[in-house]
Amino acid sequence: MTADSTQLPEGERGNFRWIQLAMGIVCMAMIANLQYGWTLFVDPIDQKYHWGRAAIQLAFTLFVVTETWLVPVEAWFVDRYGPRIVVSFGGVMIAIAWILNSYADTTVLLYVAAVVGGIGAGSIYGTCVGNALKWFPDRRGLAAGATAAGFGAGAAITVVPIANMIASSGYQTAFFDFGIGQGLIVLVLAQFLRKPSVDVPVRKKQLNLPISAVSVAPGQVLRSPIFWVLYVTFVMVASGGLMTAAQIAPIAHDYKIASVPVSMLGFQMAALTFAISLDRIFDGFGRPLFGLISDTIGRENTMFIAFGTAAAMLLLLSTYGHNPMVFVLATAIYFGVFGEIYSLFPATCGDTFGSKFAATNNGMLYTAKGTASLLVPIASVLAATYGWQAVFIVAVALNATAALMALFVIKPMRRAYIERTESAAAAATASSVTGTPKATAA
Repeated sequence: MTADSTQLPEGERGNFRWIQLAMGIVCMAMIANLQYGWTLFVDPIDQKYHWGRAAIQLAFTLFVVTETWLVPVEAWFVDRYGPRIVVSFGGVMIAIAWILNSYADTTVLLYVAAVVGGIGAGSIYGTCVGNALKWFPDRRGLAAGATAAGFGAGAAITVVPIANMIASSGYQTAFFDFGIGQGLIVLVLAQFLRKPSVDVPVRKKQLNLPISAVSVAPGQVLRSPIFWVLYVTFVMVASGGLMTAAQIAPIAHDYKIASVPVSMLGFQMAALTFAISLDRIFDGFGRPLFGLISDTIGRENTMFIAFGTAAAMLLLLSTYGHNPMVFVLATAIYFGVFGEIYSLFPATCGDTFGSKFAATNNGMLYTAKGTASLLVPIASVLAATYGWQAVFIVAVALNATAALMALFVIKPMRRAYIERTESAAAAATASSVTGTPKATAA
């Protein structure tokens, strides 16, 4: 589909939507460390207070659960009042969260900071992705992928500075300084964000991409089986990625390769630092790349490729992860194909349920990430009992199953659902003209 901007107000035509997209990407980059930089703080916190990894990682779970499960509420405000006020609120909350982390001397305060940070990050994440879906109904995969790339790659440029600050000044200073900086940048950019004043008009390409012309309200979306199939698939894939993101430092330490130097492409770094840096870069590039690919070959076909590759990389880690070079490369490729869930699922949601309620509907689907995060502490327990290989094998099975579901379950169900809703909408329109009873969408 290609945007036809002639129906938009004068001030919203041309490159205006690309400027909105760029500002959303920067806002997303400012919240990336709340999730992807967390792993750098786990062991320093444990060394200072000896709370244990499982207790500390509960904060990560609380952050992700809060970040995701409140997004539908925050997105409701976005759909009605626009993005500025919600993102401004989020910027203040993420700054407060990391300042609290810098002073946390009890697990209770650590958990409170996680909840505050989750509320702030969810406000920003849900708003920016939902806004991108509204501005780019013709390029949902690319727009959602580019926006999510900010969250995926935003930590890449700050991993080394944060690690250096933790080493030189302590993790409390890193929390405090980066918390204030990230919050201020979001607060400033929020003042310039806006949603389209009217639905962005589109015309269809000659591509076999099932895209609904009907906007389905959130209540009806929750009653549709295809939504819950997408939800379960999201949980299956997200659980492995969240576990790996949260546990990559503990895994590297347990494999005794964290500090082993790795040389590649003219760079030399400790395996753990190199892995995290490449993970963020590959994750960031993978999100828009797979979004763009899905705009061309279809969402489900792209899911199959990505989920299958993720399963292969996790299997490689479970077998040869003790090799520093394998660890660095396999985790990089894995995150390169994992991050696409944050472009493919929002794009699929927008294609299936329409643009009008895109922020709220995608927010409901995004709660699957919170559900998946509940498995992160379980992974620590499983690893302590059976080793990391057992955790990886479970993640391999989940990704392989999700790849098959994309082609053989989601693809036919979604097409059938779109056909039913469009037929029902056409019948309802006809009945309003003829006066006959209205049809109800299946």
